Amino acid sequence: MSKSVSGFSKLSKSKKIDWIVDTYFTNKEDAKKILKQYWNSNESLQQLHDEFIENTISNYYLPLGVAPNFLINNKLYTIPMAIEESSVVAAASKAAKFWLDRGGFKSQVVSTQKIGQVHFICLDDFHKLEDLFSNIKPILVAQAKPITKNMEKRGGGILNIELKDKTKDLKGYYQLHATFETADAMGANFINSCLEQFAKTFKSEADKVGIDVEIVMSILSNYVPNCLVRVEVNCPVKDLSDNKNIDPEAFAKKFIQAIKIAEIETYRAVTHNKGIMNGIDAVVLATGNDFRAVEAGVHAYASRNGKYSSLTHAEINNGFFKFWMEIPLALGTVGGLTNLHPLVKLSLQLLDNPSAKELMQIVAVAGLAQNFAALRSLTTTGIQEGHMKMHLMNILNQHNLNEDEKSALVTHFKTNIVTHAAVVEAIDTLRGIKSE
Repeated sequence: MSKSVSGFSKLSKSKKIDWIVDTYFTNKEDAKKILKQYWNSNESLQQLHDEFIENTISNYYLPLGVAPNFLINNKLYTIPMAIEESSVVAAASKAAKFWLDRGGFKSQVVSTQKIGQVHFICLDDFHKLEDLFSNIKPILVAQAKPITKNMEKRGGGILNIELKDKTKDLKGYYQLHATFETADAMGANFINSCLEQFAKTFKSEADKVGIDVEIVMSILSNYVPNCLVRVEVNCPVKDLSDNKNIDPEAFAKKFIQAIKIAEIETYRAVTHNKGIMNGIDAVVLATGNDFRAVEAGVHAYASRNGKYSSLTHAEINNGFFKFWMEIPLALGTVGGLTNLHPLVKLSLQLLDNPSAKELMQIVAVAGLAQNFAALRSLTTTGIQEGHMKMHLMNILNQHNLNEDEKSALVTHFKTNIVTHAAVVEAIDTLRGIKSE
């Protein structure tokens, strides 16, 4: 039976593990062995990982793969991807190779503004509040100067502060709605520090003139509809053929129909966009950025018109096929894990140490490539043929096979459909086990 614990965070790592295995596991030695086998043998590196978060007991590994042959704005990239799902890296690589000979990916950063808000309650007359804000807006900026001066040297800082009246939605609710530029940093700590200073100054100035303001909270927003990157691929429709007996015009039309379905059908759009995020999250994670923030912002953007819809779009115009996406991405290449995690540093070096804007473009391209690969499979061979081929090794690894058995089964499924049931049956046949 589990039990509560006091002072857990103050225990040493070994004592934490002792409590966990004593409380939750019957085979205590096996549990300890599993946790410890993922520790890094380099003690200083392990300590670095231990200090990323609280109550660390082990490391949780994800494969770090690479997808080569990405031609982005006429520059070749090999893109690092950290992900556990079979076929994602292979699909991205396949899409990259397909477009390599067709002009590659074109990308541009549309805007890089980020948002933070001070949320507060005020029941006084709005016009008094409005006058106060107009008078003290320069003071808000001035008193944040100690926070913003270094960011301003790098080309960032506070772009604007607005007073927003939200009282129609909630009685007495207002915002200081601030816009920021954070250069190559994701900027969460910078933005939050500025907002807390705004709140302190605003409250103080309101008190001086007898306006009762209750600060509720000061926090950045992960919805960044003005931190946008656009990516696209295009080529003559006739060039969509890849010598696999696929009629390029029929493929293009079917591909566009698949996009249109995702634009109007929410059930399809969610899975469609999840496929885009397979590519995006993998690169975001490999480069030490916050994939949860990216996910939240992207899905909110997909709903910006009142209905959840496809992030990607496609058309045929004058014999040219075009496939594109515009997506919000708030990313950084300095600060956070980018300066700490050795594999994050390596991933950024692999990408030629990109600026935040360049990383936005690379990440968006990975998402577009992933979506192209998925839709290409869905509208031609079907998604399972390629995905299950890649998933085969995971199934085989569940059955304690030796290398000769694995090799024989990989050969067998080069010409047979992969399903879990089919793999189990093939294993039984290989081992001479008769099915019931």
